[in-house]
Amino acid sequence: MILNRRLVELFVSIPPAADELPIIRAHYDLVLWLMPKMGKFPREHRVTLGQRIEHLLYEILEKLIRAKFSRQRRELLEAVNVDLEVLRFQVRLAKDLRCLSVSSYGQVAQRLLDVGRQVGGWMRS
Repeated sequence: MILNRRLVELFVSIPPAADELPIIRAHYDLVLWLMPKMGKFPREHRVTLGQRIEHLLYEILEKLIRAKFSRQRRELLEAVNVDLEVLRFQVRLAKDLRCLSVSSYGQVAQRLLDVGRQVGGWMRS
């Protein structure tokens, strides 16, 4: 048990890779920030809306990582744009159903806007 804890501490203390793209880091940070909040969703929304949001967060992260290594990244980034739009509506729904506070919703909306802008910039480059 002590060895496992030590490995976890070592792994957590490793800084992000130098070649990590800012867009991937921004979305990764959004996932880290939002996941604990979804665990506090009311039971009737945690299984449906919470799981959908969680799945989409992971899908977007995976597509961003795949785009980093793909020659056909435009298709992946277009899919990320669609996923971000769906996620915006799901998060807004979570706010309207009072699963997320207004201030939490504002932070998520700002982070999603930032990631969306970075996707657009990456598509234009």
